[in-house]
Amino acid sequence: MLLFFSFPWLLGVFSSVAQGPAVAAPPSEAAKLEWRANRPLTWEDFKSRPMSDRLAALTSSSIDAKVGCVDYVFSAQVKAVFVPTESWVRDPKRATPTLLRHEQVHFDLTEVHARLLRQKLSLVKLDCEKLQPAFNNITKMAFLTWQREEARYDQETNHGLNQPRQQAWEQQVQQRLQQLDAFALK
Repeated sequence: MLLFFSFPWLLGVFSSVAQGPAVAAPPSEAAKLEWRANRPLTWEDFKSRPMSDRLAALTSSSIDAKVGCVDYVFSAQVKAVFVPTESWVRDPKRATPTLLRHEQVHFDLTEVHARLLRQKLSLVKLDCEKLQPAFNNITKMAFLTWQREEARYDQETNHGLNQPRQQAWEQQVQQRLQQLDAFALK
C-alpha cells in the first residue's frame, strides 16, 4: 500500500502576523529557500514589492510537510522554507543589518517549529488508515503554536526596535536550535 499526503502549510510571517493556509497556489519548490544554518538570508532574497505602509520588511516563511505510508509504514518530511516571491523590504538601500537580523530570527523561528514538528512526528504512532485526520490534528496545534510565538516575538521586540529584547530573542532562538539539533535535516 502506498499513500502520500502533502501539506504545504503556507504561513506567511508578516513581522507579527501569520496568516492561515494560502488561497492562491503555493509557490513552486524552486521558488523557495530551505532553511540552512550556513545560509542566512540576504536582502537580495526579498523579491516582492512592499504590501504595507506600516512595516519596513516582511518575511514569508512556511513549514512544508509531506507524510505518507509505504506498506503501512509511516514517514514524514518537514521543511522550513523562505518564500522570496512573498517577502519584501520597503527600502533596500536604507535597510539595516539589524533589520535583516530581525527578519532572520523570523525564519529561524520557522525552523525551530519545523524541528518541533519533526520531533512530535517521531514520537507518535500514526495509523496509516487514518493518516490524514491524525496528521491534521497534530499540525493544527503545531502551526497555532508557531503563529503565536511569531506574534509574541514581534510584540516583545517591537518589530526589532527594542534592541535588548531583540538580542535576547536572538540568543534564545539559537539555543533552541541547538537543543533541537537532533531534529535538524541532515
